Amino acid sequence: MNAISSNIEFKRPTWQTAIMLTLGFWLSASLVLDWVIMPSLYLSGMMNQAGFSTAGYVIFWNFNRMELLSAAVVLTSVLALNKTQSQWRQRGIALSVLLLAVSLLNTYFFTPQMCAVGIQLNVFEAAATIPATMNLLHGGYWLLEAVKLVAGGMLFSWCWRQA
Repeated sequence: MNAISSNIEFKRPTWQTAIMLTLGFWLSASLVLDWVIMPSLYLSGMMNQAGFSTAGYVIFWNFNRMELLSAAVVLTSVLALNKTQSQWRQRGIALSVLLLAVSLLNTYFFTPQMCAVGIQLNVFEAAATIPATMNLLHGGYWLLEAVKLVAGGMLFSWCWRQA
């Protein structure tokens, strides 16, 4: 048994493994949130409830902090790989900075703005239709999600191909 286990060696650097694990967790969590949880809440009538904005903010507040942490780990790992390996060029740094920018925009612009637009301040007024501004913010959010998935997928693909 020792003969078999002593011959097995990891071929990937630790930083490359950190990128792959972080991106795998982050992108899969984004897909679950965007394609399972939020559509389920939307179809169950969450958008028609008075407290939907607060509930959405609580969900995204936690998720956005996890995204910021993941983006920081990916950027740090790419910068460390750039210092130690010549294969990691400016494209990897650009993609990881783009991922951090998307996370920052989602955390500090889109989530607070969507919460502010959706909050119902008059408790005596019935829930109105979804404001046009909310649809515009949702469009921007989905565009950033697509950018995040493409950039993260490209970075993951580069890590996977490099041994």
